[in-house]
Amino acid sequence: MGAERAPLADVRTIAVLRPNALGDFVFCLPALHALKQCYPAARLVYIGLAWHAAFLDGRAGPVDAVAVMPPTPGMGMQGDADPRAVEAFVDQLRAANIDLALQLFGGGRHANPFVRRLGARLTVGMCARDAEPLERNVRHEGLVNRRLQLLEVAALAGASAWPMRRELHATRDDLAQAARLLPPESERPLVLLQPGATDPRRRWPVRRFAALGDLLAGQGALVAVNGSAEEGALVRELIAAMRHPVIDLSGKASLAALCGILARSALVVSNDTGPLHLALALGTPAVGIYWLTNLIESGPLRQEGHRAVVSLRVHCPVCGEANIKTRCAHDASFVDEVPQEEVNALALELLREGGRMDLAA
Repeated sequence: MGAERAPLADVRTIAVLRPNALGDFVFCLPALHALKQCYPAARLVYIGLAWHAAFLDGRAGPVDAVAVMPPTPGMGMQGDADPRAVEAFVDQLRAANIDLALQLFGGGRHANPFVRRLGARLTVGMCARDAEPLERNVRHEGLVNRRLQLLEVAALAGASAWPMRRELHATRDDLAQAARLLPPESERPLVLLQPGATDPRRRWPVRRFAALGDLLAGQGALVAVNGSAEEGALVRELIAAMRHPVIDLSGKASLAALCGILARSALVVSNDTGPLHLALALGTPAVGIYWLTNLIESGPLRQEGHRAVVSLRVHCPVCGEANIKTRCAHDASFVDEVPQEEVNALALELLREGGRMDLAA
């Protein structure tokens, strides 16, 4: 386990299983690029969700096609599983004559048996202690950097070299959609603030984002605040606390538009959530606000243009319970102790340095 292997000969089709959310998709991009570099002539099929298919359609990158997975037991997907639909999906994939199948979804209790059904010449993936193993396995346990773990899986499939380049590029459509939500480009640098996060414990206080926004606007930046429709109240609270005018993007930006907005941004300041990792994949300088173990798990591999501030809080500020191995019932912020001055200084530093991360495509 965990050792580098020689590439498989005559690989024409690669299937990669990872049907999950935006941040998790970004985490696997280095592994996808490594696979494509090792097997440039192979067709890489990403087994994912409908949003993967829409987002990756016509987008340059390592993925050649997306196979949209129907609701399947154990995969954390919405909707009732239909055994006949799952069986038909497996038959469709088997007909593609897969040479190499990788399980990048999780511990493998449900995913590994699914991958074994695809009939690939070689199966590789992550494996928890109580999961059915594949032919080559990386142990799935403990606190690890997820990007590095997925690169280890790729190395077991022969893809041991990761190209040090930008993982994602904005398309013309991304930029066109962004242009409909933003004023015309000017000399004022665009700064995007992302105050939300799926887990409320990872949210830096809104009042501090507002103070940062006013500071950056006072330095001449054009400030925009992003959030999902569900985070609209949070975004409006931030904007109401600011003295300077702000662009409200809550619930307005599609994923493609968000890519375009991030591509136009000179800086992103964000909690540890999907748009932060998307920004870094696009090469946009960013300050990430992390809670302890989250930086270990989700920290980017390329550090140019990335600044991290970290809260070391372990115990819930409400009940005092440690939230490392278990989670208490409270949603109080675990990153509220991150100093305003530290975030301000890092944001100003990146903004004054100017320029995007300039790595070859």
